[in-house]
Amino acid sequence: MIILGCSGSIGVNALEIAKRFCLEIEVLGAGKNISLLNKQISEHHPKAIAIADAQDIPKITPAFQGKIYIGKEGILQAILDSKSKLVLNALTGFLGLEPTLCAIHCGKKVALANKESLVAGGELIDISKIIPIDSEHFSLSYLLGFPKTSRPFRNLYITASGGAFRDMDLNEIPHQNALNALKHPNWQMGKKITIDSATMVNKLFEILEAYWLFGNKNIDAFIERNSHIHALVEFWDGSVVAHFANANMQLPIAYAIQLGLGLPESFLHSFHTNKAIPDSIISQLDFQNKNYQLQKIESARYPLWNLKSVLLENPKLGLVLNAANEIAVEAFLQDSISFGTMTQIVQDSMQTFNKIHFKSKEEMIALDQEVRDYTRRKL
Repeated sequence: MIILGCSGSIGVNALEIAKRFCLEIEVLGAGKNISLLNKQISEHHPKAIAIADAQDIPKITPAFQGKIYIGKEGILQAILDSKSKLVLNALTGFLGLEPTLCAIHCGKKVALANKESLVAGGELIDISKIIPIDSEHFSLSYLLGFPKTSRPFRNLYITASGGAFRDMDLNEIPHQNALNALKHPNWQMGKKITIDSATMVNKLFEILEAYWLFGNKNIDAFIERNSHIHALVEFWDGSVVAHFANANMQLPIAYAIQLGLGLPESFLHSFHTNKAIPDSIISQLDFQNKNYQLQKIESARYPLWNLKSVLLENPKLGLVLNAANEIAVEAFLQDSISFGTMTQIVQDSMQTFNKIHFKSKEEMIALDQEVRDYTRRKL
């Protein structure tokens, strides 16, 4: 398979799964973390790699004798040249959209961790080729039986941690800086996704992803502080089922690889043939003596949550949300603006570009640039 974003947490976990199940890696895409890439090359022996900058070529270990692809165009060419049936896309940001489209065009399956592919370009994507890796959408798929015929459902629910400011006095939140916003209460993640967790933009993204993946607008989210309940499905008969699991991305990654390569689920047990009961893919959840509560997401604490209904009415607006948010978050992380100003800038861009249309990749990319230029002028 191909792993794009191999130096991030999803990519690292995907390589752990590949090692565990003795799967061959054809291409590794690593960006600029060459030291980690060299370690991964030594362990997994890819036939090709993709890096961000040609100036880093001399840093690649001399032991690697395969092909080196450079930059965004290099990623696309690597996909075109590859024989792999599966592309695991864990790239961050809008950069990840074109590789998703390219992989689908080549007839490959995409194990998707790049939110922006669906948030910005869901209209252009063949969903039948997508296998979600986000824990929430994996959990929904798990509850609905993956690609098997599922019972009709009434509502889908995903959960959120609440982010860094879930318990802070409301009057203090707008004045917070990036250092405080990066203090996630449950775990360590990348900077951008941690900020998006604090604003609840990450959950808006996931609402849109769920819309494109499951073709339904009856989607909502709650705060679940333990991060043990990842999704719930309410069926037409009135019953509700929930997916509980420890927050470990190796679980959705393992299933995505199994499904993407067309392997039977029994493959996930195959490395323990000498055991009557195989080991778990991730550690088993200790749910005893836990207080589980689903809390409403309050717009007073998360003003951008008010955009949910607007986005579901016109899902193409996800492109505007993503573009404006990427620019605003970048400025916030550089301490150029406050937390409250970041929220206001995103709201302003959404109001300005409230009626958008695009029918092609080229039109979408041009509109994305227009939104980014407008948002930068507002900083």
